[in-house]
Amino acid sequence: MVCIDLGSNSLRVAKFNCETQNNEHFFTTVTKIADGLAQTGKINDEAIERTIDALKHAKTIIDFDDEIHAVTTEAVRKASNSMEVISRIKEATDVEFEIISGDDEAKYTLLAVEERIDILYPNENDSFVLVDIGGGSTELIFNYRNKVRSQSFPIGIVTLSQKYDANISLIEQKLPQLMHDMQTFCDETYAQHGKVDKFVATAGTPTTIASLKHNLTYASYDGAVVEGTLLQMCDLDFHRDKLMAMSDKERIEAVGIGRLEVINTGVAIYKELFNIVGIKESVVIDFGLVEGLAMHHCRQKS
Repeated sequence: MVCIDLGSNSLRVAKFNCETQNNEHFFTTVTKIADGLAQTGKINDEAIERTIDALKHAKTIIDFDDEIHAVTTEAVRKASNSMEVISRIKEATDVEFEIISGDDEAKYTLLAVEERIDILYPNENDSFVLVDIGGGSTELIFNYRNKVRSQSFPIGIVTLSQKYDANISLIEQKLPQLMHDMQTFCDETYAQHGKVDKFVATAGTPTTIASLKHNLTYASYDGAVVEGTLLQMCDLDFHRDKLMAMSDKERIEAVGIGRLEVINTGVAIYKELFNIVGIKESVVIDFGLVEGLAMHHCRQKS
């Protein structure tokens, strides 16, 4: 089956094999559908056209003549013209997106990540907190194996970057207050259920830093290598600073076009999450929402 995740910053398309529980083909590109949303409350024409072009390009790489499940998240949830966005994309590409809730977003992401954690750490059955740092929102998911608590927060790398004109000093200054609700949610969860064993992270910022740690480029990115990478806060500072010291050409080779301006914000959010969850090391997982969506529909078929 083909599963598609239209996030606030990126489009991800996976051709997923239900038998192997893995991607046969994968396509991702930056579409920045949340571009300008913080200022206007709408998704603009340019962002819609970028998304349409990206889907048309994906169709030249991946066979769409299969069962298709397409979802979109925070940016389209918030946009006042969300129905127009869905309609225009369907008319141009024949792909109809479903706007899912933050709860469903967390459910699908957890499904994929729990599967990968159990492969990386067989027989441990540790509790963990999963953070999914998106373009328009960040999900905090506490998994105690027999109990899950999750919440979506409107803090994202694209919307925050645009709200504060990518002024990283100002963003870092504002973040503790902006993420205060996350701290409260974490504190309440720990008070009720105890501190978790592991801190797990998925989405573009963690996987980008993990990729840089393995000296991979955008072209040579390998999810199997990135999967299970352990990151500490010092890794975030080191690889962000290393990236900032590169020439424009080197940076594009390292992380691709259109990602650089939000990496600083992503790292700032990630660092604050280290402080919030109170765990010094983070496990990076390559799988995320799109794979979880596929796993969900595979289970429904079986």
